[in-house]
Amino acid sequence: MAQPPASADPNAPYTHQGSNGDAVLVIHGFTAGPAGMMPWAHAFAAAGYSVRVPLLPGHGTSWQDLAATKHSEILDAVRQAHAELAATHARVFVAGLSMGGALALNLASTHEVAALALVNPGLTIASPLARFTGLLRFVVPSLAGISNDIAKPGGDEHAYARTPVAGVHQLRRLFRSTIAALGSITAPVIVFRSDADHVVPESSLEVLRDGLDESVHLEVKRLTRSYHVATLDYEAQEIFARSIEFFQEVDTSRP
Repeated sequence: MAQPPASADPNAPYTHQGSNGDAVLVIHGFTAGPAGMMPWAHAFAAAGYSVRVPLLPGHGTSWQDLAATKHSEILDAVRQAHAELAATHARVFVAGLSMGGALALNLASTHEVAALALVNPGLTIASPLARFTGLLRFVVPSLAGISNDIAKPGGDEHAYARTPVAGVHQLRRLFRSTIAALGSITAPVIVFRSDADHVVPESSLEVLRDGLDESVHLEVKRLTRSYHVATLDYEAQEIFARSIEFFQEVDTSRP
């Protein structure tokens, strides 16, 4: 399948109209944008799905914009994108990386989602200082960036060079609300988890396992050669192929 012409803006939103009647909503991570998700989005498009990769509020501009963005605004944008896809497609699948994984889980707790494919989803933050971001944001506006945790040379997710502390505070609020809602999820979930992830700790997966109802199908695939942004890393093609298979398995199992 020929790829569409590249946009001058690597973080421009992406929309593709598919042929199989189903859609995939692809959600990027914190401080990043669609750029790190485009290879995955193109794989879904090649498999026949309609695909949407929105640029979330506070992203793709400056870290100062993200500092002024509430997590509820980001959630609302995800819900709106889902609603638009659900209005014209039989089913909507959701794929997410990092914060995008938390957003996907949060969405699935309140909306009908066919299945979830998550890469290193975030639900916890490793730094013990994270609990103090509500106060620190008034003293330290930003910290070093968390972008491009990629083992494969040459990858660039085009994320912010700085991380807004106020944004981390909102991220923590998103994580808390998502953890509280995990028990309401019924859609099957596949998680691709990197053994070496320098952004999201292993405790995020543990919290996800503990929070999901035991009736929910959860498949975990370990990634041994990729770091956090695994959609641009050595095992990206394996992620793309298995996530598509996972969605197709849901398709064949439905009545």
